[in-house]
Amino acid sequence: MADAWWRGATIYQIYPRSFQDSDGDGIGDLPGITSRLDYVKALGVDGVWLSPFFTSPMRDFGYDVSDYRGVDPMFGTMADFDALLAAAHERGLKVIIDQVWSHSSSDHEWFETSRQDATNDKADWYVWADPKPDGAPPNNWQAWFGGPAWTWEPRRRQYYLHNFLPSQPDLNLRNPQVREAIKDIARFWLDKGVDGFRLDVVNYFLHDARLRDNPPSGRPEPALPRDMQEHAFNSNQPETLDFVAELRALTDSYGDRMMVGEIAPGSFDLMRDYTRTQQRLHTAYAFDLLGDWPGAERLGEIIARWADGLEEGWPGWALSNHDVARIATRWSAAIGASEQRTGVLCLSLLTTLRGTIFIYQGEELGLPQADVPFDKLQDPWGIAGWPQNKGRDGCRTPMPWNASTDGGFSPGSPWLPIADTHLTLAADVQDRQPQSVLAIARVLVSLRRMFPAMRTGALSLVPQTTPGVLAFTRGSGEEAFLCAFNFRDEAAAVETGLDDTLDRVFGAGQGREGRVVVPAHGVYIGRRPEAGLREPAGDGERLLAEAAALPIPD
Repeated sequence: MADAWWRGATIYQIYPRSFQDSDGDGIGDLPGITSRLDYVKALGVDGVWLSPFFTSPMRDFGYDVSDYRGVDPMFGTMADFDALLAAAHERGLKVIIDQVWSHSSSDHEWFETSRQDATNDKADWYVWADPKPDGAPPNNWQAWFGGPAWTWEPRRRQYYLHNFLPSQPDLNLRNPQVREAIKDIARFWLDKGVDGFRLDVVNYFLHDARLRDNPPSGRPEPALPRDMQEHAFNSNQPETLDFVAELRALTDSYGDRMMVGEIAPGSFDLMRDYTRTQQRLHTAYAFDLLGDWPGAERLGEIIARWADGLEEGWPGWALSNHDVARIATRWSAAIGASEQRTGVLCLSLLTTLRGTIFIYQGEELGLPQADVPFDKLQDPWGIAGWPQNKGRDGCRTPMPWNASTDGGFSPGSPWLPIADTHLTLAADVQDRQPQSVLAIARVLVSLRRMFPAMRTGALSLVPQTTPGVLAFTRGSGEEAFLCAFNFRDEAAAVETGLDDTLDRVFGAGQGREGRVVVPAHGVYIGRRPEAGLREPAGDGERLLAEAAALPIPD
C-alpha cells in the first residue's frame, strides 16, 4: 500500500464535453480524448480522471445518470471507451472514471418505477417521505441549487429527496438492494479494466433516517437558502462510512485500484474521517482549497495537518475543477498578482503538496476564468442566479488547442464559446515557447515523479514571522526539499528550517544561512545536493537544469 501508484500521483481531470470534439457537433467526445492522449502523457501525469460520459438527459451535464452502464451517444460508443482505455494503458496512463451514486437521473428506469406507487419492487430505492399535516415538505432541508430539497410526486402522494436538482432524486443507500445494485455497477467497470473511481459527493450518500431539521448556520449574507443552514442531517451521516467500507473491499479485491471521494463542501476533518484506516476511501478532497483565498497562514494549517502512517489517511488536493472558478482568476485579486502569475504560483504549490493531486484541464496552461455572456450560458445554476452567480460555465469552456477562431476544439459551433483570452494561451502556442506556463507545468510534474521526497515524503511546515509567506519541507534528512511561496507584493525573507546551503531547483530567490529572500509573488524550491532521484541520474540532472532555467512569467 505504501508504494501504491495513486499515493502521490498526479491525475489530470478531463471534462469530456470541452476537451476535444472529433465529429463536428461542437461537443467533446471519447474519440477526441483518445486523440489527445499524447499531449496528456507529455505532461508527465500518472493518469486521467474522466468526468461523466454516461447516458444522461444532461440536465446537469452528465451528473444525472440514466444508465450507469451506457455511453451517451453524444460522447460516442462503448467501443470508443474501450479504445480510449486501451490507448491510455498503452501509454502508461491510469484511467479514473466518475461515478454518481448519491443520486440518479429522474429518467432512470429505477426512478420511473419507484415513483409509480409505494408497493412496486423499486418503491424503497429512493428517499420518499409523507408531507407534514399542512402539506409542507417533511423537513427544512434545502437543495444546493436553490429551494427545498423535496419535490412532490402526485402518483405516490409523497415527497422525494433531491439534494441537487429536482431531476436528480437521491438513491436510498440504506436499502441493501440499492447497495448491491451500485456494487454491480462498480464491478462492471472494474471488469472492463478502469483503474478506479472518483465518487461524486460521497458524503451525501446517506441521509438521517429520522429526517430531522437542519440547524441554522447563522452565516451573514447567505447567497442561497442552502447557506442558511448547516447540512447536519442530509449529509455526513456516520453510516455512510459503512457503505464506503463495502466499496473499498470490493475495489481492493481487484488489485491496485483506487477510489477518490469528493467531499462537498467538506473540510479537513471530513477528509481525514473518510480516508483514515485502510477500510475507507483511498483518498479524498474537500473544498478547502476550491473556494476563496484562505490566506497563507490558514493555507499552511490546512495542508500540514496530515500525520504519517498508512492508517492516518491520505489527502487529495485540487485547486480547480469543473465546479469552481479557475484558480488563476479566483485567487489573483486577493493575492494582488496577475492571473498568469497567480496560475504559476498556485501550480507550483499544488505540485509540491503531500498527497494525490488533481490538475484540471487548462490549469497547466494558466487559463483564467472565461467570461460567458448570459445569452451563451448553459448551466441552469448560472441562468437562475445571474448576475450575482454566473454558474460554472466559465470554467467549462472548450480547451484551446491552437490560436484559431475555434481553438482547434471543433470544426462545428462549440457548445460554449471559446474565450479570446484563452486563444493566446493555446497549447500549441505555449508548446513553441520554451519558457511558457506549459513548460513550467511539465517540469514541475516531472520533478514530482522523479523525487521520492516530493511524491510521498513527509511535509513539515516551517514557521514564519512574515505574514503572507508559506514554507514547508518535503522529505527529511539528506532528502529534504524546501518549498517557499511568497504571496506578498514585495520581496520577503523566508525561514528555511535548514542549516545548509540549498541548490535552487525552481523559481527565484537569494539564499543565505537559514533563510532565502523570495521575490514578490514568487516561488523558491530548493534541495540539498544529496537529494535522491527516482529516475536515472542523467535524466534527473537534465531536468534540474531545465527547471532552474525557467523564469516565472509576469
